[in-house]
Amino acid sequence: MHDLKDTPDPSNTPVAVVARQALLATLTAERFDMLVVGGGITGAGVAREAALAGFRTALLERDDFASGTSSRSSRLVHGGVRYLEHGHIGLVFESSRERRLLLALAPHLVRPLAFTWPVYRGARVPLWKMRAGLTLYDALSLYRNTRHRALGPGGVLAAEPALSSDGMVGGARYWDAATDDSRLTLASALAARDAGASVANHVAVVSGIHGAGIASRLSGVLVEDRLTGATFPIQARVIINATGPWSDATAALTGSPQTSQLLGSAGSHIAVPRSRVGNNDAVTIVSPLDGRVMFVLPAGVHTIIGTTERPAHGGPDDIRATRAEVTYLLQSVNRCFPFAQLTMDDAVSAWCGIRPLAAARAGEHSANAASREHAITHRADGLVSITGGKLTTYRAMAADVLSHARRELPKSGNLPTLTHAEMPSESTPLPGGDIVSREATMAEARSTARDAAVGERLALAYGSRWRNVWSYVQRDAALGRRLSDDLPYLLAEVAHAVEREMAATLADVLVRRTHLAFETRDHGRAAARRIAPIMAALLGWTARDAAQQLDAYDREVARMFTIDDV
Repeated sequence: MHDLKDTPDPSNTPVAVVARQALLATLTAERFDMLVVGGGITGAGVAREAALAGFRTALLERDDFASGTSSRSSRLVHGGVRYLEHGHIGLVFESSRERRLLLALAPHLVRPLAFTWPVYRGARVPLWKMRAGLTLYDALSLYRNTRHRALGPGGVLAAEPALSSDGMVGGARYWDAATDDSRLTLASALAARDAGASVANHVAVVSGIHGAGIASRLSGVLVEDRLTGATFPIQARVIINATGPWSDATAALTGSPQTSQLLGSAGSHIAVPRSRVGNNDAVTIVSPLDGRVMFVLPAGVHTIIGTTERPAHGGPDDIRATRAEVTYLLQSVNRCFPFAQLTMDDAVSAWCGIRPLAAARAGEHSANAASREHAITHRADGLVSITGGKLTTYRAMAADVLSHARRELPKSGNLPTLTHAEMPSESTPLPGGDIVSREATMAEARSTARDAAVGERLALAYGSRWRNVWSYVQRDAALGRRLSDDLPYLLAEVAHAVEREMAATLADVLVRRTHLAFETRDHGRAAARRIAPIMAALLGWTARDAAQQLDAYDREVARMFTIDDV
């Protein structure tokens, strides 16, 4: 496909390399109003918010966008019906509002999803309590969401015939939304770039830069380009720490040590063949093992089961699913779907992320009790940090962070003066979100690709911008082939990811621009070897570079997907 060279050709610098060089030059040449550290869903949302408001904004991510918890979620945009048990009414209200907005702003990435909730005799959440909770859930959405419908046992089994009927007393059908978590994060980062922000992945903060004096304020950061090893300073009026589980470490790097307000909660998921489970749509179950509310979710040819919850011990870079957690998830589903008979061998992949929960009250040490609401702190040197929150509410969190960050700006100067009510983030579609109809977009993409699964993938991943991906096929027909025979990802997506979406490593493509690493038993290792020559040509890698990239990919997927034997 492409021949790997032993040395780069300096006379033919690839487009993606030139673009990154220009970006890094801009980062060191300008003084920004807002510098956001952390390219997860929160940081990407803050950068979008700030750029849309007219602030000179930079966004830095030490690895890749969504490389932490933001690519290891349940892939839901939901009101959080289970939070009602803990009295988090305000969070559910805000989540319902944000779900409605995201369905409009990113209709390709955020899609309605039907849930069936079966109730069995003796369940911890009885039928009356479940229906009362869903009635409140409807009310908190101001009845703008599709209302839930009470079902008898026959209605539940008509919706999900693979469920166990033994002891079933009824249930309900309600609606939330599904998303592609990593691409929603990427879309927010790209939206910030479209609005004028300087957005860079694989750039790590090394230390803070302070002004003169004892009570000196942060005036910037020293960073390292992790792709080349080069270091350089970036100047900014306000620095926003949006690094989630890494918040304390980031604050320490900038010289702002802080008392931790984090209550790290590790949550694991598994993917199994959907044909083994037999779920039609999403199913909410109360685990017969311990009464925990969990989800069985459709994900193409797979079913995602999750999540667990346990205190997070150790660093966020080392968190993995455990054998005990995988066993718990399998056994919980087997009790509700008796024909599944899932075993450890059925787990195509297992992954774990850390939710950076904000402990709302002194002495609150339970991850289950901790609120998913966020907290914002200001340090004496001007560092603004956000912790907590959830994927669904990231836009509202970003607006709140920006409101706080404004307080750290000088009162004079040529700065934007938009009020909170004038913020355009509620009405500006995310990239690809300007489509009239999701169904019409899918139909057009299917017709063009002449492959129903590929067409659906293009429409739902890229929205109105799917033709940007297809243009690579028009230039090189070989890129119209699939990365893997059983999955609807095209080689064209590799080229598109590098040249238009800032992908710089094999994992950027196979873990986050696509979900291939989650959906294959080798976690994309074979695909990595197939696409390495393509990326080498697009990024100027030598044969040695490509070999190092393959080694790095093997290490990363081992770190992410290995199941700890505890």
